[in-house]
Amino acid sequence: MAFIIGLTGGIGSGKTSVADLFQKLGAEIIDTDHIAHQLTQSGGSAIDPIRITFGDRFIRDNGALNRAVMRQSVFSDDAIRHKLEAILHPLIYQEVLRRLPLIQSRYGMLVVPLLVETEEYAALIHRVLVVDCPESLQIYRTMQRSKLQEQEVRKVMAAQCSRSERLAFADDVIVNDSDSQHLQQQVQILHQKYLALADKYRA
Repeated sequence: MAFIIGLTGGIGSGKTSVADLFQKLGAEIIDTDHIAHQLTQSGGSAIDPIRITFGDRFIRDNGALNRAVMRQSVFSDDAIRHKLEAILHPLIYQEVLRRLPLIQSRYGMLVVPLLVETEEYAALIHRVLVVDCPESLQIYRTMQRSKLQEQEVRKVMAAQCSRSERLAFADDVIVNDSDSQHLQQQVQILHQKYLALADKYRA
């Protein structure tokens, strides 16, 4: 299996932007959020269990997950969130296991928003990269991107581990609190580091 970097960060930290930059440099990316979206599209393997567990109001007329209804429910009721995670996490994990051996690049990147909170991924990765920024910036970016209210964003953040816990877990940190050039410079430096580590890993 390839040398694998686990990429994580809080909501609005810029994980997707960072992953995209690494992908442009040649790293193959497995993004668990993308997998979750595929599982909850019309015909996805999570749809029937979600319908059985939560009822038809959580499924849109086209057969896909009603994300707005689910998001509102998940972050106002921990029991609903845990039930949804119990459905999605095993399906996501199995798909990750299927994709990892297919990586052909010198190193791969596994993007897991809840990497710190989800123990089973630890055995699949060799280093942890955390994308970090001030919490105020997380809130602002998420409100701009997802059109959520500040209170909704704070509920999402409260369901994730703290910024300090995430940073304590990190082998490497990218600070995403400036412009795109600063971000690209940090990615380029780590890319060279990861290529060297991957070569040692394979040697």
